[in-house]
Amino acid sequence: DQSLNDYPSYTGSYGNSRAVVQQYLAQYPSIKVVLDVHRDAIENDAGARMAPVVEIGGRKAAQVMLIAGCDADGGWGDFPRWEENLRLALRVQESLETLYPGLARPLNFSNSKYNMNATPGSLLVEVGTEVNTVSEAVYAGQLVGQALAPVLEATVGGG
Repeated sequence: DQSLNDYPSYTGSYGNSRAVVQQYLAQYPSIKVVLDVHRDAIENDAGARMAPVVEIGGRKAAQVMLIAGCDADGGWGDFPRWEENLRLALRVQESLETLYPGLARPLNFSNSKYNMNATPGSLLVEVGTEVNTVSEAVYAGQLVGQALAPVLEATVGGG
């Protein structure tokens, strides 16, 4: 899905994307993995926006960051299988580092949902920032796809 869920306001983006995910899960209940793709926002101490890049195969790629959430104390009650998301994130992180060293920033593991409670195969993927070029982001997306494919094949099976 290519919906722009941060329009008209960024503050409603997760609620908007949650509605889109729920619609697809209702239509296709066999979905096992949901990737919510975003761009990050990074500023240095002086407030300048940052565009994290790495060179891979002689080309610049936006660095990516995987986010895995958890329900640290079980208080939400609607995120009981967060460990499965974490395992998936760790497998993808390992694949990224093996195939494309430096492409992935450190995994962000936090007491957050970010819609990752939709399926036990949900990840939030931050591809660069709003100041990375489109070509850097597209190339990073291609590399993520190449690293993700074998993980999904091994984790949830083909077809």
